[in-house]
Amino acid sequence: MNADRVVDNLPMFPLGSVVLPGGQLPLHIFEPRYRQLVQDLLASDEGSLEFGTVMIERGREVGGGDQRATVGTIVTVVDVRVSDDGRYGVMAVGVERLRVIEWLPDDPYPKASIERWPDEADPPGSTPVDALAIERLREQLEECFTAMRALGDAVPDTLPPSSTEAQRALYELASWSPISVADLHAVLAAPSTAQRFDVLAGALDDAAAVLKFRGS
Repeated sequence: MNADRVVDNLPMFPLGSVVLPGGQLPLHIFEPRYRQLVQDLLASDEGSLEFGTVMIERGREVGGGDQRATVGTIVTVVDVRVSDDGRYGVMAVGVERLRVIEWLPDDPYPKASIERWPDEADPPGSTPVDALAIERLREQLEECFTAMRALGDAVPDTLPPSSTEAQRALYELASWSPISVADLHAVLAAPSTAQRFDVLAGALDDAAAVLKFRGS
């Protein structure tokens, strides 16, 4: 264990999807345990509206009994709306990565001891993820969009501009990409920026191969 790491206890919301840093997470909350989670966040003396999300690897979002990933994202609530029947409409935004150290008892909702996980140093010999590398990924994604349009799939008319900061740009491109939830999680779980680039490039290659097969 790294003695310098900061460990937090956070409420957790396991999902059947992946939230990336910078991404939006709209939630319609009706389960009593997660309604309690929102109420506890709003009543917190610390003023923190943060909770953690992780992908459910096996099982369901509703009812518990799921198998959960150990890498996820800390999100912060930016908007809450309450319906007449007590349900919540929540909008949250991904802030940074987390690693689960230990799952705590689900009482009444999931909780975990987590550490915040910034990107690690790129492995020795890695190719820097510069503007040219990001542009190559954009070209891969554009090629996928072109193939999807030819197949009649709904895609944006134009690809939005991506950030000039490599880490953020990779998360943005991943969120726009026609890749699986498992691939999105692999992008999130890549230890470093260079490794994330390689994971996303490989996932886009796989998506292009599937699109080519569909069009053959």
